[in-house]
Amino acid sequence: MSAEKSSAGKQSYAHILKSTALIGGSSLINVGFSIIRNKALAVLLGPEGIGLMALYNSILDIAQTLAGLGIQSSGVREIARTAENEDRDRVSRTAIVLRRLSVILAILGAILLAGLAAPVAHFTFGEDQHVFGTALLALAVFFRLVCSGETALLQGMRQIANLARINVISGFVSTVASIALIYFLGADGIVVSLIVVAAATALTTFFYSRKIRLNRPAITAGQSRDEAMTVVKLGAVFMASGLLTFGAAYAVRLIVLKLDGAVAAGLYQAAWALGGLYAGFVLQAMGTDFYPRLAAVADDHATCNRLVNEQTQVSLLLAGPGVIATLTFAPVAMWLFYSPEFAPAADLLRWICLGMMLRIVAWPIGYIVLAKGAQAIFFWTEVAASIVHVGLVWFFVTKFGAVGAGMGFFGLYVWHGLLIYVIARGLTGFRWSSTNYRLGAAYFAASSLVFCLPLFLPLWQATVLGSIGALVSGLYSLKCLTEMLPPTAFPARLRSWIWKSA
Repeated sequence: MSAEKSSAGKQSYAHILKSTALIGGSSLINVGFSIIRNKALAVLLGPEGIGLMALYNSILDIAQTLAGLGIQSSGVREIARTAENEDRDRVSRTAIVLRRLSVILAILGAILLAGLAAPVAHFTFGEDQHVFGTALLALAVFFRLVCSGETALLQGMRQIANLARINVISGFVSTVASIALIYFLGADGIVVSLIVVAAATALTTFFYSRKIRLNRPAITAGQSRDEAMTVVKLGAVFMASGLLTFGAAYAVRLIVLKLDGAVAAGLYQAAWALGGLYAGFVLQAMGTDFYPRLAAVADDHATCNRLVNEQTQVSLLLAGPGVIATLTFAPVAMWLFYSPEFAPAADLLRWICLGMMLRIVAWPIGYIVLAKGAQAIFFWTEVAASIVHVGLVWFFVTKFGAVGAGMGFFGLYVWHGLLIYVIARGLTGFRWSSTNYRLGAAYFAASSLVFCLPLFLPLWQATVLGSIGALVSGLYSLKCLTEMLPPTAFPARLRSWIWKSA
């Protein structure tokens, strides 16, 4: 029994690493695109232009979340649960209803944003100069929403490879379109580039989703209504959550803009994008594959808790060394990804990195609430998180300037991590494994130490010591990840060398 359990555990770790490698690998390719895109846009637009792009993105995210009614996230849960039971007719019915809802909501969302363009632009930018650009964003909202049902189908059916391909294609189009349009049109090309990227992503998603073979069951009006109500009822909670999340991000950018100016808003956006770059590999894979896996076994508490502990362990091992490296090379990273004008954002980036380390630990636990469909708990924890986040940012930005936005993000996850752990204990009896206690403590202590080094040592000494920390933690993570996998996961020659060395 022990051997069987060990084998099953290794297979589970192998699945997590495989899905992370696929999504993370596509994200890694997108990092290359991001370096090119961010560098070019930083030179073409400067900090103020980057801040303007961030505000347009915030409007787009909020409009998409509000009009989308959360049906993509709820659709993933429904498809994953029915696919686990091999109910092909139910999967097909859900997919058909999702597609119809997506088109209806896309049309309504586009009309809504276009109609409210003037008040939205005035509230966001404090002037009417960007009304036309805000109205044009309605096209991007349409393209994003029209394919949300297709994305839910791909994710619910765990089409990880195809989702990875979509990520790469979207990253390529985003890079080419953004640079070309902004080079020729300047700041006026920002909105056009967002529309082109949304359209290209929608076309690519449709191409891959149509390859999934579905049954064609007869659907009565009553069945369509019941399916739609199931998806929308849970989706409304996801929508409210997403609206709170994006609303909080929007509020943070406005706080920085109003209290510290347009340049500070650009610096914050640059640090935020870079701070989440490496951790984003893990978090994106978690949302793409881990969530539907967990939703499929949500009623089995023991299995659910085991999967969360496994995901947490792999996430820490993968993301920890990258976070430590980003903390160490924050000034170099700002120069490499952007330009010398963005150097003041290095301290802000360090605070965001500390918050990302805590986020990596909290997110797997948070998926328990989603998988269980605990709508009220999920909603009120998101309300509380948004209030705490915005409140902390306002307080710290008032005291310390733009760097306070990073402090607020770190403070949010200190609070939210503790809260979500207590909630998960109540839902499934979840506890961190002893391995995760040790691993989390070690990586957070190392991150905190590297964060503090520049405060007490010359920059070159802090960089040397931080580099050693990143190297040691990277080698340790590699050793642990290798031991998690079954021997068959390695090529024959490499397998022989590893186990002989061991």
